[in-house]
Amino acid sequence: MNYFILMPDGGLCEAPQKMSEKTDLTETGLETEWMCRGRLLHAKRDTVRLPNGHTSTREYIVHPGAAVILPVFENGDVLLERQHRYPCRRDFIEVPAGKLDPDETPLECASRELIEETGYRATDMKFLFEFYPAIGYCDEIMYFFLANGLEQVGHKRDHDEFLEIMRIPFDDAMNMIRKGEICETKTVTALFWWDKLRSGQWSL
Repeated sequence: MNYFILMPDGGLCEAPQKMSEKTDLTETGLETEWMCRGRLLHAKRDTVRLPNGHTSTREYIVHPGAAVILPVFENGDVLLERQHRYPCRRDFIEVPAGKLDPDETPLECASRELIEETGYRATDMKFLFEFYPAIGYCDEIMYFFLANGLEQVGHKRDHDEFLEIMRIPFDDAMNMIRKGEICETKTVTALFWWDKLRSGQWSL
């Protein structure tokens, strides 16, 4: 498949097929200023050198990364959560997820968060893909996992964590996306990925 680059004059130029032939768009960090250091998130302001040699500033959030889990029962139902998200002042229906602790691998985080939040342990956890949810202002990477062989072992939620666990038929979950009842990025992404995998259109 050929791709094309839109030129400044409005014309089209065929994109190079090799990465080595592509225009260098790299921005190089020169100086870093810490704007905020929070319990979860930190914010930086960097001075960068642009590809044309000029300088500019970039403000962004530093995030430790997160594991995202799509738990699927033997009959095809999916395990979701309903929780309140204070920044948006509303409840959301989501897949389980949580940030990586220091020196924790994404798989270790996924296994821990699934038990802590939902009370289920997975006997089979498969890595799916990496996802960057907010590239314009955050360096967070999300690592997505498919969890099968679910066994109920009891949750270990934090003292300030309040969730409602939901077991939903997959087709109903997809319909909830269509109706806007599921409208959170990582959850929509995970469900559409699973739709491709279960239909055989994609494979691991």
